[in-house]
Amino acid sequence: MNLPPGLTYTFMTLVSSPPRPIRIGSRKSQLALVQTYWVQEQLQKSFPNITFEVHTMSTQGDNILDVALAKIGDKGLFTKELELRMINKEIDFAVHSLKDLPTNLPEGLTLAAITERENPADAVVLHKKHKDKQIETLPGGTVIGTSSLRRLAQLRYKFPHFTFKDVRGNLITRIEKLDAGEYDALILAVAGLERLDMTDRIDQILPTDISLHAVGQGALGIECRADDTEVISLLKAIEHSQTRDRCLAERSFLRVLEGGCQVPIGVNTEINGNELTLKGLVASVDGQKLVKDTVTGAAADAEKLGAELASILRQKGATEILEQIFTEIQRGSCGS
Repeated sequence: MNLPPGLTYTFMTLVSSPPRPIRIGSRKSQLALVQTYWVQEQLQKSFPNITFEVHTMSTQGDNILDVALAKIGDKGLFTKELELRMINKEIDFAVHSLKDLPTNLPEGLTLAAITERENPADAVVLHKKHKDKQIETLPGGTVIGTSSLRRLAQLRYKFPHFTFKDVRGNLITRIEKLDAGEYDALILAVAGLERLDMTDRIDQILPTDISLHAVGQGALGIECRADDTEVISLLKAIEHSQTRDRCLAERSFLRVLEGGCQVPIGVNTEINGNELTLKGLVASVDGQKLVKDTVTGAAADAEKLGAELASILRQKGATEILEQIFTEIQRGSCGS
């Protein structure tokens, strides 16, 4: 190109800066890390030009292992420290087992995505001396290990002749205690055993007439800052819409009942086409009282269905059961 005398062109190459690394928060337990690395892998596949870093930490629930969960409270036991790091902008989002995430989140945080659910049911894992049995055929006095008031209440209702003993620690530690003979059987989440490739240890999957599962069980909940639109848009790539509808109904049910993660509230949800069916129950810790019911409606109205079922159970006596449980928790006698 011929330029007029004295005139020159300056050419600039515009190079866009690389996107910022996205920092993922996770608990340090083996199961938590398996779940978090799965989320990292799915996001990396969808966004290969973005770096996703995993940052680990311990939570209060991980550190206090000599006290039953119900006796140390349940609000944010496994989430509070991660949430504080998000608020302080040390991490961008956190991966939780959704059943551990309280239904009321701290101001400024949001549940950005819910991943496709694994089997949400409870499993029976037996000591080798009982390998030919099912829970219905175990003898009186059988020692059942569980750290969940929900499981404890439902099993006491069905099997008052069993002995129940609290069990803490990560999943591997619990199974080691079972194999060492401290328990005859454990009740664990199917999803956790599946994610750790331990399905060979499942001796029985409990049907819903014995045990309704925890709110959100089997699903992962991803929490981030509510104003971080960039991260929220990334997380939507791994959300599963049917699981979200099911879990929103369950979490609404729990929220309206004002129950926490360690209160004996069980649920089960199914979606058929555009229709969602939600079953729910509230039980006393001693297994003497149990109220339950079912609602069905449009999946688009998931949260309304959860609130509706909560109202029905309150009319059936759930309020009195929960008030008694909260009193026992405050006294420190719940689950004993």
